[in-house]
Amino acid sequence: MLAIGRALAVDHDIRVLSTAGAMSRVAAAGLQGRAILPGGDDALRAIVDPPHAIGSNPVRLHRQFQGALRLLTRLHDELHELYRHEPPELQLVDFTLPVAGSVAVQAGIPWWTTLPAPCVLESRDGPPSYLGGLRPGTSFWRRLQHTVGRRLIRGFKRSVFWLYRARIRGAGVAQLYRDDGEEAIYSPTCILAMASPELEFARRWPPALRFVGPMLYTPPHPLTLSEPPFVDGRKHVLVTLGTHLGWRKDAFAASVRAVAAVRQGIEFHFTDGDTRRTGSERVANFARLPFVDYDRFVGRYDAIVHHGGAGVLHHTLAHGKPAVVFPCDYDQFDHAARLEAAGVAVWLRRPDGLGSAIDRVLVDDAMQANCRRFAARIDVAAGLEQVRELVRRHFA
Repeated sequence: MLAIGRALAVDHDIRVLSTAGAMSRVAAAGLQGRAILPGGDDALRAIVDPPHAIGSNPVRLHRQFQGALRLLTRLHDELHELYRHEPPELQLVDFTLPVAGSVAVQAGIPWWTTLPAPCVLESRDGPPSYLGGLRPGTSFWRRLQHTVGRRLIRGFKRSVFWLYRARIRGAGVAQLYRDDGEEAIYSPTCILAMASPELEFARRWPPALRFVGPMLYTPPHPLTLSEPPFVDGRKHVLVTLGTHLGWRKDAFAASVRAVAAVRQGIEFHFTDGDTRRTGSERVANFARLPFVDYDRFVGRYDAIVHHGGAGVLHHTLAHGKPAVVFPCDYDQFDHAARLEAAGVAVWLRRPDGLGSAIDRVLVDDAMQANCRRFAARIDVAAGLEQVRELVRRHFA
């Protein structure tokens, strides 16, 4: 979102709405920020980064959804009041904030959706998401599996909407699907898919979808973060589970440490993805670091081990690096399926296979070639210019 904001600021006045905790990063990106949802950072962290996997556990899903509804209701009310006095001429909404689109509709403000993970969109064909990483197929049984899966996902969403209908409507979301059958939480006008179309499985996309490619940008951090300890003449592997998944990191770091102990010729860097932390751990060829800037350092690694998050997977693709993908929750399994099908990653099902998976990607020439082809297709500058052109046409 900050990458898009910086590109559009050349021609337009940009205002970034987010919680107080994001304001320093907004300012570092050279943009004007406005803090909303007082105290929302802690509430948001509790929702998106619980101390356990959510998966399909009904109790955990219920608690997470209740917390999300409380926060989204506050967001709806605050945006509604703000836009009474200071309405924007165009609103770009992160796909996780459906109530912002509802407020825009009520206020008569044009709005678009930004979506870094287009696999989560429902469609009329192809493998549905959130079912463990389904792959395409042409056999009768595979097509039947996809059909049943799509109906299962839509039925689940309808059931949740009905069970929570009073609270969901109180948050400003009046319907789950529009008359054309598309999901109402996404803009009917423009959905900016910030992803590589070549990575996605073929299917019929909603008419509003526009692939603009990955938007890769990390704002400069106000604190000086130390450079990872690179060693001349050695291969280096970066291991990251992103900024969330705190419940999984200690155990996975221990797995990486064990792999490093029997591969002394390879340097392993495990990052917690947390700029609030200080200090690091280093034992022989294993280092655990608070934060590694993907923009600056991913290109210096020989392979990346990651969880399948949209940000790190596109940084990895843009730099032409092979990956080992260890999905833990949400849409990460769907990303793992796509990366493996594209021949640019190994899908790690169990942590005890980490060492052999790393050994494979470091020497797999075919995978290395696939990675270079993907990197050649990713042009962030061209994608940002495409967004600027779409906005120009909107205001023309």
